[in-house]
Amino acid sequence: MSELLEAGGPILWVQLALAFLGLVLILERLLFFQTVKTRVPDLLSGLQVHISKQGFSEAVYEASRERGPAARVAHSVLIRHALPRTNLREVAEESVKIELPRIERNLRTILAVAMMAPLTGLLGTALGLLDVFGNVVEVGSTIAQATLARGIFESLVTTVVGLSIATGAYSLYLVLLGKARLLLGDLERTGIEMVNLIMDAREQADVVLMREKMSETVIRRTGKSS
Repeated sequence: MSELLEAGGPILWVQLALAFLGLVLILERLLFFQTVKTRVPDLLSGLQVHISKQGFSEAVYEASRERGPAARVAHSVLIRHALPRTNLREVAEESVKIELPRIERNLRTILAVAMMAPLTGLLGTALGLLDVFGNVVEVGSTIAQATLARGIFESLVTTVVGLSIATGAYSLYLVLLGKARLLLGDLERTGIEMVNLIMDAREQADVVLMREKMSETVIRRTGKSS
């Protein structure tokens, strides 16, 4: 191990720093997606019970108790439930946009680590080959050939390390990107469903109110005719 570190030189230490940075950011993102995991169907079904009964205060309280971006989107829509449908949709979209930076945080840095690692490896290899060919004096001799072979082997260390870091970092970046898109889809679904639930509750309330008015009218007419 010490021989490889010596062979890689300063470039290898830069690569190790990149690997450490990438590992820390990947672990942070994995922990984030684990903590914000919310079962959107359960959240919506629980809020639907209150909304269908015009219990918006109870629904707001229920959404505020839940953790995660989906609950925050639902809460943002619920506290403005009196707005028209178009405005409610805008509120839902704005709430999702507010959560977007939190979801995509550090993903670009992880991608940058995956892209920079092989480049630093190629740089280390190029610098190593320049040093090797600069030190070879007796071309064609056995000593020169052995020195050249060892120098090329040592210069390739940074390339191998760089490609290994890039492969791991980019693979995990794709996994995290998939989780981010799934979470973003859940947030958009939450916003749309909340708007639909509120509008359905309004329509149901209007129907009930209309029936009550019709019943009052019938009673009044019956009373007058009698």
